[in-house]
Amino acid sequence: MSTRAFTLAVVLALASCRAQPAEPQFPKAHRTVAPIVGDTFSTEDARDRLGEAEEVMKLAGVKPGMSVADVGAGGGYYTVRLARIVGAKGRVLAEDIVAETRDRLSDRIQRENLDNVAVKLGTADNPMLPHASFDRIFLVHMYHEVQSPYAFLWHLRDAVKPGGLVIVVDSNRPVQRHGIPPAQLKCELAALALAPVKAQFLTGGEVYLMAFKVAGPRPEPGKIKACAS
Repeated sequence: MSTRAFTLAVVLALASCRAQPAEPQFPKAHRTVAPIVGDTFSTEDARDRLGEAEEVMKLAGVKPGMSVADVGAGGGYYTVRLARIVGAKGRVLAEDIVAETRDRLSDRIQRENLDNVAVKLGTADNPMLPHASFDRIFLVHMYHEVQSPYAFLWHLRDAVKPGGLVIVVDSNRPVQRHGIPPAQLKCELAALALAPVKAQFLTGGEVYLMAFKVAGPRPEPGKIKACAS
């Protein structure tokens, strides 16, 4: 390569770098973040005996024909049960950030012939959901493990259809014990203009459901105010 050609290549490369938009800068979580402990925490039979999924889907108003997302789907416990409720005319998108978990879930979906389910790999701060696509987005026993909650919610909230809801199911205990107090959850979602429309403790008393609607425009990342722990 001639000196002139080399210089031109360098100039073009630098121009390309300058043309790329900067990555948004989000505030850090002013609290601990629970480590990911695995894609299952109980046998499915044991979870069925507690009746949590049935209660959650009823409170969330899941109906046939809906499009729903199961974010942090893990082994697919909620995914397969949501698929049965929304039926053949509905759709379920199951997302996880661990490639091996995603692959195992994809195998399960194929074995169980769940034609209304798609499986997707997301990232720790972006579930990679399509815009304005879901009547319900479920975050079940996973929000306390999200490493960058404000970036995660910033990307997630615009995947809700008009009139749709984000459904969070978690335990009322400190984050380091794999839960999140309801007041902390409400504060963090309020920072992304997500307002609670329903809050209820489930049978047993420690696990709760909170449903949120989009209540305003998505804030610019630099204007998001992090909640105190």
